[in-house]
Amino acid sequence: MKAVSRVALQAAVAVLALGPGAVARAADQAGGRITLPAGTRLLVRTSENVDSQQHQAGHRFRTELEANVRVDGETVLPKGTVIYGRLAEAKRAGRLAGKAELRLELTDVEIDGDLFPVVTSDYGVKGESQTADTTKKTAGGAVVGAIIGGIAGGGDGAAAGAAIGGGAGLGAAALSEGKQIRVPAETLIEFRLAQPAPVPSPR
Repeated sequence: MKAVSRVALQAAVAVLALGPGAVARAADQAGGRITLPAGTRLLVRTSENVDSQQHQAGHRFRTELEANVRVDGETVLPKGTVIYGRLAEAKRAGRLAGKAELRLELTDVEIDGDLFPVVTSDYGVKGESQTADTTKKTAGGAVVGAIIGGIAGGGDGAAAGAAIGGGAGLGAAALSEGKQIRVPAETLIEFRLAQPAPVPSPR
């Protein structure tokens, strides 16, 4: 009995010596889960249009992962994993003044039919006021020469116009239609996890 206790104690000390990250991973493994660390990159492709004229704050939209998400070299979320998001903010341009705005964020990862919550950075698009002639490009993102959705996947995204950067930095396509703005289906957007997110371990 004492020998068993001594072995267990030595194992616990060894895990603690590796630091809190190792402790967390050990706990996750014991519970059949793995934690995606804060800062994890989620590159997604939108499955539908998100429009400042049609949609209000709280509207949920669907995306799919465009690239595998790995932790310690292991694929945790494969390409094609469905991730849902919502409009954190949606504002229509007024008839005479005001700017249309959209702010998107991811909220849930779907795994085997179950939803697991995530907290991510957001992606913002802001249009010019009704008195302006052109769509204002969001600050911080890189300008993409041609819409990524059309280059990478074809379909509705290929018919879109100029793409603008925004949100976490990769950028996405946004169109101005009568001073309203739209993020078309098949747009690629990069989000980052703002908090660690536990999900089931790969089988």
